[in-house]
Order: sequence, then C-alpha cells, then structure tokens
Amino acid sequence: MEQILSSCGLICNECRFYPNECAGCFMVKGQTFWAKEMMPNKTCPLFHCAGNEKKYAHCGECSELPCAIFREMKDPESSAEEHEKMLGVRAERLRNKN
Repeated sequence: MEQILSSCGLICNECRFYPNECAGCFMVKGQTFWAKEMMPNKTCPLFHCAGNEKKYAHCGECSELPCAIFREMKDPESSAEEHEKMLGVRAERLRNKN
C-alpha cells in the first residue's frame, strides 16, 4: 500500500485514527477531528500555515522547516526526545517528497 503523507510529514495510513476518525489532512482540508475541538479556526496550524497562508503543497516546501509551529505541535504522548527525533524524520520525508 502506498503511503499517504500529511502536510506535516506524518504517514496518515499508519495513524491509529486513519481512516475512521480522520481521512487525512488533505481530504479534510486541515480540519482534523482534534483541530475542530482544540483550534479557534478548527484547522491544524501546520496545514493552515503551509497550505492556506503560504500556498505550499506541504510543510516541506518551506525554508523554515522545522519552524516554531512544527516544534510546538508535540504529541502529548511523546517524550521531548521522541518529539525531536520525529521532527527530523518528518522533515526528511517532506524534503524527499519535493
């Protein structure tokens, strides 16, 4: 099966919420289930920045990657060390997608 890559470098079809709770950020235009509950504009901040504000296909097209928003969007279940490691992995995936 082909990997479905999100705007921020997560692999959608490896996520426990895919496809039932979330069809992937591109399919829902960044309005993921968690963003609808937690964000004022109901859109993932990373998707909003890359896609809506900067008009990029994904975060990997931005020269600021990994930016402050990218660093702040930490999975609460991950340690700081795991988060830093995953930032690098996700950034690399996105850069390779270009």
